[in-house]
Amino acid sequence: MQQCFLNWVQAGFDISGGQLIAIDGKTLRGSYERGSKRGIIHLVSAWASQTRIGLGQRKVNEKSNEITAIPELLRVLDLAGAVVSIDAMGCQTAIAEQIVAQQGD
Repeated sequence: MQQCFLNWVQAGFDISGGQLIAIDGKTLRGSYERGSKRGIIHLVSAWASQTRIGLGQRKVNEKSNEITAIPELLRVLDLAGAVVSIDAMGCQTAIAEQIVAQQGD
């Protein structure tokens, strides 16, 4: 389903040419269950600011953080010519190198 959605987005929307893609993590409010062994749900999302469309999401593993989910999300995106913004959590050398390798800025 995710790949079909990405194919549709890439065919119908121009996300290159300097478009800003914002990467950000959010905790889903109310996703924590007291007494349950499951923790809260935390997602990392990619948002194309000019076309105002969500490009994808990745769930952060319970015993991990955004640093491991961001590269997974970036792998499925076409970043050629796009400008990627990430908050301080994503300011990692490996993540920056991945963005440049995928022809993003």
